[in-house]
Amino acid sequence: MTVAHEKDILATTIDHPQVKNAAMKALIGPRQGWSDYVMRVVELDTDGYSPAHAHPWPHINYMLEGKGILLLDGREHPVQAGSYAFVPAGSHHQFKNAGPGKFRFICIVPKEGHQ
Repeated sequence: MTVAHEKDILATTIDHPQVKNAAMKALIGPRQGWSDYVMRVVELDTDGYSPAHAHPWPHINYMLEGKGILLLDGREHPVQAGSYAFVPAGSHHQFKNAGPGKFRFICIVPKEGHQ
């Protein structure tokens, strides 16, 4: 069993040539007893974005703070705190910060999707 607070986990900067102003916190995963999935918080600072990519697993997202754009298979979807999204396996996708402050969201992936 794990009971903790996100503020106690340091964000790791995402170092990738197709990423800007992004960091991630892994909250729950195999080390905490959730053997098949990882729940993480992604933080995109002003003008930040994740890589435009696709992969063979789906993921679930819940927006916590700020405003963003989810580019999903060529369509732009505005999202904000309280929005949620299911990204199917094989879908080309990218998250972008569309506001003046941080854009933060939960991303749940199968363990093979967490680097």
